[in-house]
Amino acid sequence: MFSGVVRQVLVATMFTIVTTAVFGIAYPLVVTGLAQLLFPGQANGSLIERDGKAVGSRLIGQPFAGPGYFWSRPSAAGKGYDATASGGSNLGPTNAALLKRVEIERARLQATNPGTPVPVELATTSASGLDPHLSPAGALFQVPRVARERGLDEALIRALVQAHTDDREFGFLGEPRVNVLELNLTLDERYARSAKR
Repeated sequence: MFSGVVRQVLVATMFTIVTTAVFGIAYPLVVTGLAQLLFPGQANGSLIERDGKAVGSRLIGQPFAGPGYFWSRPSAAGKGYDATASGGSNLGPTNAALLKRVEIERARLQATNPGTPVPVELATTSASGLDPHLSPAGALFQVPRVARERGLDEALIRALVQAHTDDREFGFLGEPRVNVLELNLTLDERYARSAKR
C-alpha cells in the first residue's frame, strides 16, 4: 500500500513538472517567438514611434487638451488614460452624477462649435475608458475649432480626417473610426505648431 502511494506521488510530481515545462515555459516561449516573428508591431503593444521614441500606442487613448488638437473621448480610467485602471465608470444611464458630467461636457463642446449637435461619444466615456478612436462624426465636429486655432482652411483639416478614417474590419465588422493620436501626429507633422497637448 505504501509503495502505491509513493508511486502516485511520483506520477503526480512528474506530471506537474512535465505540464509546467510544456504549458508554463515551452508554450509561452513558442507563442511569444511566433508573435515577434509574424506580428512584431502588435506583439510589442502597437507602439507609434517618432524619431526613435515611442509616443503612444494605437490601442490606448491619450489626453489632448490644447485647442489646436483633436480631443479624444473622455476617459473613465481615473486621471488621464491610465491603462492599469481600464474600465467603465459603472454609472447607470439614470445616475445623476453621470447625467451632470455629460451635460457639462456637452455644453463645453457646444461652445467650441455653436449650432452643431455634439456627437454623443465626445461627451461619454467608452466601456474600457481607454478608447483611442472617434467616429468620423466625432472628428468632423472638431474640424472648425482645430482649423480656427491653427489658422488653416477647414477643407484641409476635413481632408486630413477623411485620410485617417479607417473602414470597417473586413468590410463588415465594427464601424468606421479615426485614431486620434495618429490624426494629431499627422496634424503636427504637416501643419507644425506649438499647441499644447
